[in-house]
Amino acid sequence: MDCKKALTEAEGDFNKAIEIIREKGIAVANKRSDREASEGVVFAKTTNDQKQGFIISLNCETDFVAKNDDFIKFANQILELATEKQPKDLDGLKKLDMDGKTVEEIVVEQTGIIGEKLQLSYYDYIEAPQVNHYIHMDNKLATLIGLNKENIDPQVGKNIAMQVAAMNPVAIDKEGVPQDVIDKELEIGRNQAKAEGKPEKILDKIAQGKLGKYMKENTLLNQEFIKESKKSVKQYLQEADKELTVTDFKRYSLKG
Repeated sequence: MDCKKALTEAEGDFNKAIEIIREKGIAVANKRSDREASEGVVFAKTTNDQKQGFIISLNCETDFVAKNDDFIKFANQILELATEKQPKDLDGLKKLDMDGKTVEEIVVEQTGIIGEKLQLSYYDYIEAPQVNHYIHMDNKLATLIGLNKENIDPQVGKNIAMQVAAMNPVAIDKEGVPQDVIDKELEIGRNQAKAEGKPEKILDKIAQGKLGKYMKENTLLNQEFIKESKKSVKQYLQEADKELTVTDFKRYSLKG
């Protein structure tokens, strides 16, 4: 109906009608700019040679739109473009050409068509000898993982990508945990022990013990493997290949 009205207003001039539709989209986008776009989809994809992986999030206002086939198709088109052109950051992705317009302009136009605020909110990528991805069944969460060796069983890579999705590690290993996080965990552990009435002389030792537990639960290689809790992720990887490890990972969720 919007197209029909635009053609009537343009007196049958197709190009002028397109401009009217675009202007309407911008107007709708401006009206909805203060709305919260907290729903949407998160998708990930790897290149055919599995050397690179890409992840994006396209947001909207309601779950109803997030489940719409056209919205999902649009998000996948952006992901395909990102995989082909491989921009370095989110701004670069927004500036890519898509059917004669920038991705950012197309997002604004789709806001006018759909009637909800749309926002391309996240983009990242990794490169590694082998990259695997995982998209959770509700399309609200996706992950990428990079392995240090190629030609690894894809299921192994997928299992680690699922591990990242389920357990949300803060780093690959202990060495990757930022010092401020370590200091904060030690402070929390010390305060907890003090509140429990532990003697002052053993507070630091208790805090170190709690930090060790934190590292085990929050660093990927040291976490219990979700499919077999009697072994760590590191042990699971070494069963596939003694030198196999994770070089990088990305995780994005609409739920934070």
